[in-house]
Amino acid sequence: MPRRCFVDNSNPDLDEIDLRILDALQKDCSLSTSDLAEVVGLSQSPCWRRLSRLREAGYIRAQVALLDAEKLGINTMVFASVRLSAHGRANLTEFSEAIRRFPEVVECHAIMGPFDFLLRIITRDVRAYEQFVFGRLSTLPTVQEINSTMTLSEIKSTTALPLRAR
Repeated sequence: MPRRCFVDNSNPDLDEIDLRILDALQKDCSLSTSDLAEVVGLSQSPCWRRLSRLREAGYIRAQVALLDAEKLGINTMVFASVRLSAHGRANLTEFSEAIRRFPEVVECHAIMGPFDFLLRIITRDVRAYEQFVFGRLSTLPTVQEINSTMTLSEIKSTTALPLRAR
């Protein structure tokens, strides 16, 4: 059975080969152009042209190294739900700008429901998380409430987008 594509099929800019290139790069962005060409079934020059086009069109935002947090001694991941004291544009902007300055916050999502934001926070240990929450996050004037959920173990983590489904 053919695999279904999550990407909008009406997008004339992406074909099956483009999707194979993007899939391969999500698995290993360190592939040389010649190795990538072999993986997707192209010769090197057409693969390079497609890769350049995908970069220029913004489909590939960056190529990064994924670090091993455990080996680096960064062992605590917490999801913190944050409720703001008020919902005016100024409060949202102030909170968002403050969050962008905190390296411990690796993700921040505006959400619907009883809380306004969901943060994924990474620290070396519980003590460092406590210091971050009480010394920085909770001192923001826009923050009314923080609800923390600490992870016990990571079951699945990926940066790969689901371009295809079975």
